[in-house]
Amino acid sequence: MGMKAMVYGAFGERLREMVMPDPAVLDGGVVIRVRAAGVCRSDWHAWQGHDPDIKVLPHVPGHEFAGEIAAVGRGVRQWRAGDLVTVPFACGCGGEACEECAAGQAQVCPRQYQPGFSGAGAFAELVAVPSADFNVVRLPEGVSFAAAAALGCRFATAFRALVHGDQAAVKSGEQLVVFGCGGVGLSVVMIAVALGARVLAVDPREDAREKAKGLGAEMVSGVDEALEAVRVWTGGRGAEVAVEAVGRAEVCALAVRSLRPRGRMVQIGLLLGKHADPVVPMGLVIARELRIIGSHGMAAAAYPEMLAMVGDGRLRPERLMGRVIGFGEIPGALEAMTTNEGAAGAVVAAW
Repeated sequence: MGMKAMVYGAFGERLREMVMPDPAVLDGGVVIRVRAAGVCRSDWHAWQGHDPDIKVLPHVPGHEFAGEIAAVGRGVRQWRAGDLVTVPFACGCGGEACEECAAGQAQVCPRQYQPGFSGAGAFAELVAVPSADFNVVRLPEGVSFAAAAALGCRFATAFRALVHGDQAAVKSGEQLVVFGCGGVGLSVVMIAVALGARVLAVDPREDAREKAKGLGAEMVSGVDEALEAVRVWTGGRGAEVAVEAVGRAEVCALAVRSLRPRGRMVQIGLLLGKHADPVVPMGLVIARELRIIGSHGMAAAAYPEMLAMVGDGRLRPERLMGRVIGFGEIPGALEAMTTNEGAAGAVVAAW
């Protein structure tokens, strides 16, 4: 027995299709038959060797996925073979002694497991998920595998960053500027508009800006003129909320500078490599009493609120899918990110 999987044997090496052993069914865990998987820029970073969690090669990437449960381990109470599910990219340990998991904050569990990073991922026919009763999310009727795969990292991270009270807690009527209109940034636009916020979307690419306008952005701007656009749009006051969805040091500083007094800035974009330690205008942070908030995924326990908004039509993640590709097209889609920050919309592989 074996499953087909996309694998790289060295960082930066082209992914190739291989037959790999089926993943083991662990106690408390499940094995999911993957039906769709997102091709995310985080996968690109991992493939380039930017993620320290990947210690063993060859490696199977892929961390946004949906499918049906193929096998159930001993001790699992909530799940049966055939259940249609998705999984957050950051899985908590679920241990009773874990303060973060007990508080419903599995996305910052110090012993978290990330398929596609900590272990084999979803660019394969099968993927294993530990602590299934804690980490697996049931798909409601009407949510396709492809749409659910697009929720797993970009959309869920943006949702928690904007909605939850310990994050930005965006309110109706507030002015929000989002820097970057890739998968995360466009998710921010859609969610912010659904919350009643006014949105200015910043991106160097015209196609990305047009996509943001189509999702309800009130105004768009290139990067170089972004601060002037914010000044004009807000009447010189600055935005109440800024979201950095790119992962660049200079854009992080721009996001802070775009805020009015008492504003909130959320950093979602991964700051890696030369961008890992950005210079932040802390004098401005102090003078304006600004809040800088990090956002790293969303726990399975918080998914029902998001899925309810998907179910009643307030959120339509299918509109964020730029392309739906086949399994064999995954290597090319990943390579395309080397010269392009990403298409204006999520790329999802379905099979």
